Amino acid sequence: MQIHRRNFLKQSAVLGVASLLPSFAHSMAPGFRLLMLATNWGFPGTIDEFCKRAKDAGYDGIEVWWKDDDALFSALDKYNLEVGFLCTGNSNEYTKHAASFEAALSAATSQQRKRPLYINCHSGKDYFSFEQNSRLIDITTRIAQETKIPVYHETHRSRMLFAAHVARQFIETKPALRLTLDISHWCNVHESLLQDQQETVSMALARAGHIHARVGHPQGAQVNDPRAPEWEQAVKAHFAWWDEVVKHKQSKGETLTVLTEFGPVDYMPALPYTRQPLANQWDINVHMMKLFKSRYSKG
Repeated sequence: MQIHRRNFLKQSAVLGVASLLPSFAHSMAPGFRLLMLATNWGFPGTIDEFCKRAKDAGYDGIEVWWKDDDALFSALDKYNLEVGFLCTGNSNEYTKHAASFEAALSAATSQQRKRPLYINCHSGKDYFSFEQNSRLIDITTRIAQETKIPVYHETHRSRMLFAAHVARQFIETKPALRLTLDISHWCNVHESLLQDQQETVSMALARAGHIHARVGHPQGAQVNDPRAPEWEQAVKAHFAWWDEVVKHKQSKGETLTVLTEFGPVDYMPALPYTRQPLANQWDINVHMMKLFKSRYSKG
């Protein structure tokens, strides 16, 4: 029985969910590129070790929190990797939050060491007012226009875009708003695969410039392993959403950046007492990267 189980797991790791997904084909305008990025979230080694492993695995770049760090820029050059930066504010008080948020964005976009592909913002707080969070969007719109670097706002719990119906208010009032689509959070917040909010989801997909490719489910923001057959429905739902974002980008001939962002414990479910993860975070992210490249890199 143990041999059969090992064979099943080996086969699952190779095939994943690719054979279960509907086929994808869409006309591709000149200029479309798919760039796959790795996260250092949960990686135990140095930034040089992380960049080497990402390069060896086949990633095009990395996404990390903004930091003016010699070791980071040296590793990016050494391994010829692209980069996207994460930025946020560091205070629960709005005025201080806005000031630190703008300072981080300005530093990340004005430095001359490595031009980022984009800036991904953990924007505002879910308890800031609509007007306060709107002013943060105005800051990013101005900086994006001045620098020509895309600035995205992530659909993330605890941030301004923590829920679909709340995000819709910003989408309807801020035409320059562009999103990092991490729709796994909304599955968790709304305790569904969003079947009852399809119009709002479609609006978000049309504004998405960057994807965080993690699969959520109604009870959590991360399934334990997307290759496991019990998550087929959730995986198909997420790929249906991602397909639409890719179609938008391919039609316009634009670059699409994707971060594979399955996280470590506690995002990754763990065994009690030992806190051993139920699956291998790195292997899952590489699996997702290869699946995206196979599905979307051809017309």
